Amino acid sequence: MAQTFGTPFIGREDELARLTGVLERAQAGDPRAVLVAGDAGVGKTRTLAEAATQAAATGMTVLTGHCVDLGDVGLPYLPFTEILGVLAADDRFAPAFAAHPAVDRLLGSGTGTAPDPGSRLQLFEGMAGLLADLADITPLLLILEDLHWADQSSRDLLRFLLSRGLLQRPRPGAPAHRLAVFASYRADDLHRRHPLRPLLAELIRLPAVDRVELRPMADAEVARLVRALGTDPLPDATVRRIVDRAEGNAFYAEELLAALPGDFDPASPGMPSGLADVLLIRIEQLSETAQQVLRTAAVAGRRVEHDLLRDAVQLPEDELESALREAVGRQLLVPDEDATYSFRHALTREAVYADLLPGERVRLHGAFARLLAGHGRSAERAAERAHHSRESHDLADALTASLEAADHAQRVGAPAEELRHLETALEVWPAVDAAARPEDGDSVTLTLRASAAAARAGETHRAVHLTRAALARAGSDADSELAARVRYTLAGNLLRIDNLTAAFTYSSEALAMIPADPPSYTWVWAAATHVMAARYVGQDEDAERVARQALRTAEELRLADAQADLMISLVGLEAHNRRTPQGRDRLRAARELARGAGNIPVEMRALYSLAVGCYESGDLDECLTSLTDGLDRARRAGLLSSPYALELRYLQSLVLYTLGRWDECARAAAADAERLPAAGGFATGPALYVALARGDQDAADRARALLDGPFDWMATLVAGIVLTDDAAVRGDAEGAVEWMRGTIARITNDTATDRPDVGVRLAALALSAVADTAVELRLTGDEAGARRWADTATELVEVARATVAKGEDGSRQGPEGLAWLARAEAEWLRARSGPDVAAWEKAVAAFGYGDPYELARCGRRLAEALLAADRREEAAERAREAHDTAVRLGAVPLREALDALIRRGRLAGAPSGAERIPVLTAREGDVLRLLTRGRTNRQIGEELFITGKTASVHVSNILAKLGAASRTEAVAIAYREGLVEPGATASA
Repeated sequence: MAQTFGTPFIGREDELARLTGVLERAQAGDPRAVLVAGDAGVGKTRTLAEAATQAAATGMTVLTGHCVDLGDVGLPYLPFTEILGVLAADDRFAPAFAAHPAVDRLLGSGTGTAPDPGSRLQLFEGMAGLLADLADITPLLLILEDLHWADQSSRDLLRFLLSRGLLQRPRPGAPAHRLAVFASYRADDLHRRHPLRPLLAELIRLPAVDRVELRPMADAEVARLVRALGTDPLPDATVRRIVDRAEGNAFYAEELLAALPGDFDPASPGMPSGLADVLLIRIEQLSETAQQVLRTAAVAGRRVEHDLLRDAVQLPEDELESALREAVGRQLLVPDEDATYSFRHALTREAVYADLLPGERVRLHGAFARLLAGHGRSAERAAERAHHSRESHDLADALTASLEAADHAQRVGAPAEELRHLETALEVWPAVDAAARPEDGDSVTLTLRASAAAARAGETHRAVHLTRAALARAGSDADSELAARVRYTLAGNLLRIDNLTAAFTYSSEALAMIPADPPSYTWVWAAATHVMAARYVGQDEDAERVARQALRTAEELRLADAQADLMISLVGLEAHNRRTPQGRDRLRAARELARGAGNIPVEMRALYSLAVGCYESGDLDECLTSLTDGLDRARRAGLLSSPYALELRYLQSLVLYTLGRWDECARAAAADAERLPAAGGFATGPALYVALARGDQDAADRARALLDGPFDWMATLVAGIVLTDDAAVRGDAEGAVEWMRGTIARITNDTATDRPDVGVRLAALALSAVADTAVELRLTGDEAGARRWADTATELVEVARATVAKGEDGSRQGPEGLAWLARAEAEWLRARSGPDVAAWEKAVAAFGYGDPYELARCGRRLAEALLAADRREEAAERAREAHDTAVRLGAVPLREALDALIRRGRLAGAPSGAERIPVLTAREGDVLRLLTRGRTNRQIGEELFITGKTASVHVSNILAKLGAASRTEAVAIAYREGLVEPGATASA
C-alpha cells in the first residue's frame, strides 16, 4: 500500500530515522504511534511514503486510510473503513474478521440492525481486538493521512485505539502487538477551535505516542532538491529564486520548478505570485483532455475510483488512459493499488476545483450524484451523494441521501454527524416537491429529531433553536399530540440553557393541550418535563401534585423510563432527599428502571443525582463510583457531550480536586480541553481551581473566558468561584466581594431561590480577603476602616448562614456546606477581632471529611491563631502539616504563605534538602521535561500549544527556582534532585 514517488528523498533524514526506529520497535513487539505534523506541502506524505516503503521491505503490512474534506458533510469512520476494505480482501485475515463481527458495520453489513446503545463501544472494542489479532499474523503499519479533516467519530475511534491498551506493553506471557500507527495532519489548519487540537493534546501525553514535526526545510536542502529534480543544470540565480519563493516547502519548490518553461526566468514579473497560480500554470501545460480529466477528478474529491471517473468523464477508454498517463507522468495524480487515483497534493485538487466555471461545477457534481445513486446504498455512498446532489442543486436527491446518511450516523453513535445531515435535509426540505419527500415524515418531526441529535451532541443552544423552529413550523394546524410534544421538548431544551421561566411557560402549555384521561405517553412525558420546570421556578406544590399523578399513569402504562424520571424528581421534593440513605435508595431504583427501559439519558440523570447526593454528604468514594458508571454508559452510547454527561464530567473533576488528586484532575481537563461542545466548557472548571491554587497566572483569564457567549449557569458558577478566590488570594477585598455578589445575582436570576448552595463557598472565599483587609487596617491604626470591613464581613457571614440553613432545595446542607460555613464563621471573627483558635479548630475539623487543600488553608489560619495565642509548639505542628500538604499538591501561593509564617514566627529550623527547591507548577513541570529533551522555546510552545513567549517565561521561572545560570545547568539540577525521570531524554 506504500506510495512511490519519482522525486529524491532529501532533507528529512532525521525524521525518517525516528520513524524507522519506531517501526523496528513495533516489529519487536513494542507498539508505538507517531503524530506527524507539518504545514501543507511540507513533505508529510512523502516522508510517510518513504517510511512505508522501508516498512514493506522488512515484511510489514502497510495500510493507509485517508480523511476527506467534504465540507459540512460528515463521513463517519472513513479512514478506518478504507483500511478495513483492504484487509477484508485478504484471505489471510478472514478468521480474524470472523472473530470480531462488530466491525462488519463499517464494511457495509449490519447497517439494517436496530440501534443499540452499546453498539458504539462494541464497534470500538471490535476494531481494537481485530487489529490486535492481525498484528499476531503480520506486523502492521497503519497510516492515517490528513487527520485535520477527520470526522468526529474517526477521532473518537482513534482516541480509543491509542489510549485503551492497543499500544500498552502486554502482560508477561501475553502476545506482543506488532503494530505501529503513523497519523499526519496539517499544523497550519489547526485554528484555536479546531476539533483536532484537544485530541492531539490528549494523545501526546500517552507514553507510547510520539510527535514528529516536519519543519520547513533548510535553504541548502531545498537547493539540493531543486538541483536533483532539474533535468538540465540550472543557473544559481534560478535556484536561489526558487529557494526564496519556496520558503522551505518542498512541494512549493517542486511546483515552482515544474512551472519553468525552459528559459523562463523565475525572477521576471511574470512569475506567479502564489502557489495556486503556479499549480494552474502547470496544469494548463497538459493536453485539453488531461485537463478535463483533472477537473472531473477534482469534483470527486482528493481520491476517485477509476470506474467512477471513467463514467463521469465519458471519454473513450483509450483517450482516458492517455490523459491519466499524462497526469500521472506529470505527478499530478498518483495511482493506487485499489484502482483509484489521488491528487498528489490536496492543494492541487483545491486549485483545480476553484478554477472551475460555476456551470461546469454544477454539471459535474450532478454527474457524480447520479453515478453514486447507482453504486448501492451504503452509508459512505449516501454521504458523498448528498454532497454532490446539494452542489448540483438536485435537492430532492440531496434530501433522500442526507436522510440515509443521518440514519447511518445514528446507528453508529455519531450524533454530531447525524445533526449535520439532518440540518442539510431541513435546509433543502422547503425546496423539494411534496411528492418527492418521504411519505412517513414531516418537517416538524424532522426538526424535532434534529434538536434531539443536537442535544446528544452537546449543542444545547442549537437544540433550542431547532425546537423553536419546529414550533413555528407546527403552527396552529398541528394536532394536539404533536403540538404538546413540540412544547415539552422545547421546555426541556430551555431548562438545559437555564431559561427557566420560559421553560415553565411551555411545559404548562404542553400539559394543557392534552387531557390526562385517557392516559397517554405524550401526557406522561409532558408532565415529567413540567415537574422539572415547576421545581426550578419554585412551584413545588404544583410539581409534586403533577409528579404523583404522572407516576401513577406511568405505572399504569408501564412506561418504566418515565417512572424513573418522575421518581428522580420526587426525591428532590421529599424529606428523604438525595443526601439521605432512603433518597439514594430511591435513586438507585430509578436507575435500574431506566436501564431496563434502555433510556440512557434518564439513567445518567439518576446517576448524576446519586453522585451529587454522595458528594454533598461527604461520601466521595461512592460518589466516584456513580460518576464512573454514568460516564461509562455515556461513552458506550456516544453521548459524552450530552447535558448530563457534561455534568458528570464536571462533578468527577470536582471530586478529584476535592480529594487532592490534582494531577489526575489536570490531566482529565487537558484531555477534554476544546474537545467539549461550546456549552460544556464548565466541565473542566475544577482544573481551573487547581491552576489557581498552583499559582497559574492565566487561570483567572481562562475563567473570564467562560463568561463569553450566551449565559450558562454552570460556567457562571465556575468562573465566579475562580475569580472570587483569585481576588482574595491577591488581597483585593473589593474585587472578591464584587465577584461574590455578582455571581450569586447572575445564577439566581430567573430561579426560585436567592440562596444557591454555592453561596456559602463564595461567601467564605470573599471573607478571607475582607478579613485580611480588616486586620491590616487595624494594625495601621485605621479603626474606622477596619469597622467598615467588619460590617461587610457580617453581611457576608449572614449569606453563608442563611444558605446552609435553607439552600436551593430548602434543606440544611451536608458536610461540605457545613465546612465552608465553619470557615466563613472563622473568617468573620478574624475580621471583627482577630484570629480565634476555637473557630479555626472547628473549621479544620469540618474539612476533615476529605478536602486536603481547604484543610491546609484552614490549618494555616489555625497556626496563625495559635501563634497569636503564644502556643508555639502547636502552631509549628499545624504549620508543618499544612506546609507538607501544600508541597504535595504543588499549591505554590499557600506554600509561600506558610514559608513566610514559619520564618516570621520562627516556627522551624532550616528547610530540608528537598524543600530548598521551590515546587514547580504543573506547567513548569511539562516545560522542564521538554527542556531535558533539548527543545527550544519555540518547540516547547508548539508541543504544549502555548506561545514561544509564554514558554520563555516558564523557562525563566524554572531557572530562577532551581538557581541555575543556564538551561544545561537547570537540566543537571533537575536530574540530581529527582525532578525528572532518567528516561525523560528519550525522543519524543
